Amino acid sequence: MAAFNFLLYPFLGCLLLVLIHAYFGVHILERGVIFLDLSLAQFIGLGIAVSFFFGHAAAGRYVFALIFAVAGAAVLSFSRRISRLVNIEAFIGVLYVFSLAASILILDRTPHGLEEFQAILNGNILWLTPRDILHAFAIYAVIGLVQFIFRKRFFDLSYGRGGGLFWEFLFFLSFALVLVSSVQIAGILQVFSFLVIPALIGRMFTRKPSKILVIGWSIGFLASVFGLFVSYRLDVPTAPLIIASLSIAFFVMLAVKSRRGRDRPDEKEELSSMNSQPDPGRPRSS
Repeated sequence: MAAFNFLLYPFLGCLLLVLIHAYFGVHILERGVIFLDLSLAQFIGLGIAVSFFFGHAAAGRYVFALIFAVAGAAVLSFSRRISRLVNIEAFIGVLYVFSLAASILILDRTPHGLEEFQAILNGNILWLTPRDILHAFAIYAVIGLVQFIFRKRFFDLSYGRGGGLFWEFLFFLSFALVLVSSVQIAGILQVFSFLVIPALIGRMFTRKPSKILVIGWSIGFLASVFGLFVSYRLDVPTAPLIIASLSIAFFVMLAVKSRRGRDRPDEKEELSSMNSQPDPGRPRSS
């Protein structure tokens, strides 16, 4: 019972993270910009580092993270135009290393820079409070509702069927606002793993977004339960253990996929459900 009471809120936090990030993971994988989450999260982390430098409390950190999230979303909304000038993955990589290097330089001038840098990377998933859960739920619910209402617009963008700059900005702004909360809850590395790995596992077995989500949510749920419980029992860091659990699940599913051979014919029917558009399995530049 003691373990249940202690792990309840961390588990609810992981559940919320898996639900929202696996959804965005479907879009990110389809766009072929795998490290976009990592770079945008690190850019938001730069905002948090700036708030540490100026000595702001939790409210100030949230404001700085929000400012950097909007700025990052505005930049990435031009990603399709940027891709005409330079490889978009290279641009995302440069944005990441700039944000990381700038964060280190700023935190080097703070009294507890190393601890603060570790907090940005690893978050504090074990120490979530009911208030943290309600706050994250409110943000994710609003963003999830926006994504559901305009789902056709957003899927048209990700699957290369057209769209405009406004919808690009709205998509990236929604994603950035999710990351503002997620980075402070779970840290950059765990957020990245929740975004990419569950959706990647689902995508190995199907191309239909709804089925990808079901598979991804299931894997993310099981890995979170396992990681939290083992972390509690063995007193080891929680975020790295959850990331390792998800990664091992990916390698196991990859082995299963390799034994099954090539994609089955029924996947063609799933592709046709995307309105007979070009093969969505091929990564596209954003």
